[in-house]
Amino acid sequence: MTNHAVRNDAARSDAARNAALPLDTTDTAIATAATASGTAAAATSVSRSTPRRSNPRRSILRPTIWLPVVVALLVAGVLWELIAINNTYLLPRLGMIGQAIITQPSFYLENAWITLSEALIGLVIGFVAAFIVAVIVTESGILRRAIMPLAVVLNVTPVVAIAPALVVAFGFGPAPKLIVTALITFFPILMNVITGLNSVSPPILQVFATLRASRLEVLTRLRLPSSLPYVFAALKVVFPLSIVGAVVAEFSAPGAAKGLGTVISVASSNSRLAVVYAAILCLAIMGAVLLFLVTLLEKRVLRWHESQLLKRG
Repeated sequence: MTNHAVRNDAARSDAARNAALPLDTTDTAIATAATASGTAAAATSVSRSTPRRSNPRRSILRPTIWLPVVVALLVAGVLWELIAINNTYLLPRLGMIGQAIITQPSFYLENAWITLSEALIGLVIGFVAAFIVAVIVTESGILRRAIMPLAVVLNVTPVVAIAPALVVAFGFGPAPKLIVTALITFFPILMNVITGLNSVSPPILQVFATLRASRLEVLTRLRLPSSLPYVFAALKVVFPLSIVGAVVAEFSAPGAAKGLGTVISVASSNSRLAVVYAAILCLAIMGAVLLFLVTLLEKRVLRWHESQLLKRG
């Protein structure tokens, strides 16, 4: 009985000391809430089971991944040849397109690099501008009501109509091409980022308000992580779209010396269909590669998100 009482008294004294320990109720709580707010569904999935780590190389080598693509390309090639074999004035034979690229590889590489550079630089400009505007309109209702109508008007204005005016204003250099590309990519990024910043559930916002988190803490620890899936969804759209913007700008700058858009314009005026479709093929490959790279980056950055956990699980 005496030993029993001693153990009970020791347990009670330990509990009392633990209860008396001070708690950091601000930074720790905010950090915990921010971590939990990344995605509630992802946390639920992790708690249910630990997902298996997938090897990207093995995923790509699986027949279910590459076989449908190969079959689709073969079917498209056969249909192309069936149409082109008796209608070379409409479509060149695939062999003619391949020969155009093989005989002048440096020509296509040089022009592809110019178009790709214009597309990527314009995309960066459009992305940074759209992201800043999205944060501003999310944090300020007055600025949102002032800026969003202007953004909508800019979006519905045909860029093809603006491009010649930009060429007149800035000349035939890279400036009008970068502006056109930035304008084309601006609005999709803006709307997706705004949606992502506002996608935080109200209960989590109330937790941060209860903990008296500053607006900067709410933005950096809560809203920005929650917007990442929407940002990558926008990038999947605007990366190929930036190629379109660069080509449109090159079409609108007849004095431009290089770029795949210029190649297409000059070759079509000379009825060189093989060169036209060879340049189009280069543009398609560029867009597909950019989309593939964005998808890989999304899988690496958003490993914590529910969509990626479900794919791996």
